[in-house]
Amino acid sequence: MFRNLNPLAIQGIRNLQIPQERACELAKVAGFEGVDINVEELANLEKEKTIDEIKKLRFWNNLKLGGWILPVGWNEDESTFQKDLKNLSNYASIAKQFSCNRAYTWVLPFSDKLPFKKNLDWHVERLRPIAEILKKQNCKLGLEYVGPRKFREGHRYKFIYNMEGMLSLIEAIGMNNVGLLFDSFHWYAAEETLRDIEKLDPEQVIYVHVSDAPKGVSVEDLRDDERCLPGETGVINLVGFLRCLHSIGYDGPVTPEPLGLKNMSTLDATKAAGKALSNLWFTAGL
Repeated sequence: MFRNLNPLAIQGIRNLQIPQERACELAKVAGFEGVDINVEELANLEKEKTIDEIKKLRFWNNLKLGGWILPVGWNEDESTFQKDLKNLSNYASIAKQFSCNRAYTWVLPFSDKLPFKKNLDWHVERLRPIAEILKKQNCKLGLEYVGPRKFREGHRYKFIYNMEGMLSLIEAIGMNNVGLLFDSFHWYAAEETLRDIEKLDPEQVIYVHVSDAPKGVSVEDLRDDERCLPGETGVINLVGFLRCLHSIGYDGPVTPEPLGLKNMSTLDATKAAGKALSNLWFTAGL
């Protein structure tokens, strides 16, 4: 496993745009071992330069490459989905050439239109062709479930919100390059245990997020957008979480996703996240 940076996951600012070169600089300054790539930015660079020329820009130097946000609006209308699907092969090819083979996305734990079985079938219909395209480029797909109950309150139909449910969806997709984006906050919110992690094979875990939960908030009242730096409160057993992942043989990126550092500069927020994750790493003996 390695300590990985995605700057967008630190502050949770959706419209925050950080160029790849800047993301790499932030990762180095804040003591991360790896960084996510922006395949869309690299695809735009490829219009002017070859892959070898982009590599010579040396954005990464000695950084490992973590993963990339799936650039497909698979939960949008059909025309958007099909348009994005056509571009995916090129993105995956670029990621493959940089040896960064972990794409990821997240799944809503509810629907206001489809009951559970129809929603499951719809997700299989949308996600399987994505997995097929990724597999041709030796890329994997990580799927994240959303655990907090508050997130699905007020919606007509409940959907997948825990590991068991997501593994069932992955099984239904039927592709061996699909697994979990495993998030400590959602694992805690779903009231899952270390034993649940120990049952996993390393191939079932594609990518990992870590954050802590606020003190004094019950599991029932957790909000998805109210998280803390890894190890900040000790509410979530992150030492056990990481040790279990290490023990099953997971060797991929571990990315902090506290989301709540919007009032800090990007540099200060990244440094705070890097320090918190390094301290947690040391405590866990990794």
